Amino acid sequence: MARPTGAPGGTTAAKAETEAQALLDRYRAARERRSVWESHWQDCYDHALPNGQPFRGTGTPGERRVDRLFDGTAPDAVEQLASSLLAELTPPWSRWFGLVPGPTLSDAERDRVAPMLDRAAGIVQAHLDRSNFAVEIHQAFLDLVTVGTASLLMEEAAPGAPTSLRFTAVPLAEVVLEEGADGRLDGTYRRSEPTLAQLERRFPGADLPDEVRKRGADEPDSRFPLVEAVLPDGLAYRWSVVLDSGLAEPRRLAEGRFAQSPFINFRWLKAPGETYGRSPVMKALPDIKTANKVVELVLKNASVAVTGIWQADDDGVLNPATIRLMPGTIIPKAVGSAGLTPLANPGRFDVSQLVLDDLRARIRHALLTDRLAPLDQPRMTATEVLERSSEMARLLGATFGRLQAELLNPLLLRAVAILRRRGEIPDLAVDGRIVALQQRSPLAQAQAQRDVQATLHWLETAQQLGSEAMATVDAAATARWLGEAFGVPATLIRADTPPASTQEASHA
Repeated sequence: MARPTGAPGGTTAAKAETEAQALLDRYRAARERRSVWESHWQDCYDHALPNGQPFRGTGTPGERRVDRLFDGTAPDAVEQLASSLLAELTPPWSRWFGLVPGPTLSDAERDRVAPMLDRAAGIVQAHLDRSNFAVEIHQAFLDLVTVGTASLLMEEAAPGAPTSLRFTAVPLAEVVLEEGADGRLDGTYRRSEPTLAQLERRFPGADLPDEVRKRGADEPDSRFPLVEAVLPDGLAYRWSVVLDSGLAEPRRLAEGRFAQSPFINFRWLKAPGETYGRSPVMKALPDIKTANKVVELVLKNASVAVTGIWQADDDGVLNPATIRLMPGTIIPKAVGSAGLTPLANPGRFDVSQLVLDDLRARIRHALLTDRLAPLDQPRMTATEVLERSSEMARLLGATFGRLQAELLNPLLLRAVAILRRRGEIPDLAVDGRIVALQQRSPLAQAQAQRDVQATLHWLETAQQLGSEAMATVDAAATARWLGEAFGVPATLIRADTPPASTQEASHA
């Protein structure tokens, strides 16, 4: 039985337009929920990260954005805290993670797969080092410290590139986020405004509306709003791109599916019932604003102190409008008149320095600058190093746990999936049972230092108690545990220790 010509196509087109409109409605609802944050975020950017993309308008590249900023304590502290996060969580050109055998494997299986996992982790690390990861994650850390929420786009590079990974720190002004049932920011909308040429280059063969093509041909610089959405769909993520030109009905240009979301969204900390994160800059914002105002008043007072305020008799000879207070200037005055007389300053402003020092100290304390600053002492004792590591783990412990769950683990799992699909590493199932992720960053190792010290103290105590106490110590198991705690590569740790007789024979 023949079907009417064009009916299936018309039905499909109508369904696509309905789905595109539903996606835009969901995006606008999420953006409306985000609108209450924007003025707060803009205040944080204005006073702590003035070069961030503004929420009020689109901004002009290269424009000056520091006209309202008089005190540089907060911007400097934000830069230092972001750099500390980079050095403590993802230090460039350093192995800050590992792939290790999971707990379900036997000792023999661990020995067999450990070298392979270590090589695979080295390949992943090499791709991260060759990519622009360090540059973009630092920019994302700046947003994280300033407004409490950041977004990192992780894409697969084109074949033939030096690395298979490509990163982009997405400005928060471009993204709208949704929180899933598990508490993660797994729903992402990104709005951009490309030109017609950019649309055709990114989506070749896409069915663009005739009105858009005509406008783009007549005005090549015209830009058309584009909404890109990555939303959870079962165990995967659905990717959709909708053109919202305003010249025609919304049009879906592309769609697809991802096993892991390419957008990695993470927060500093989160208040219950809120979607977006809160930052240390938000906590210190009253002090930052006050310090900014105090410096502004100090500069005004200094200007008055330098130039002075003057008064003169209006005797027809002295014209105050033409007087210029410059060195060597001769100012005429009538005989017997007072001439130009300085007006006394009503008070001194020395107390402002005391107030400003206190404000700056509180800003640095809130942004952890005074506690995570570089070491001034050229040498430190082992106890001092341990105490500093404990302090760092205490300060960033809660934040590290959130960043590990929302940033580090999703990033590494997606990197492993991309490289596995391209055949650069073996087919690994990083599920925590067969293969597990191990964090080896300086901060992760600092958190394990106290357990290590307690174990070493126990060994020293057992040794002092004599041979009977040492008989309770499993030296091989202790060495393996210490190796894992220190982040030693799994290929150097042998799980199946040969019997003592075999070791003695080999030494003989």
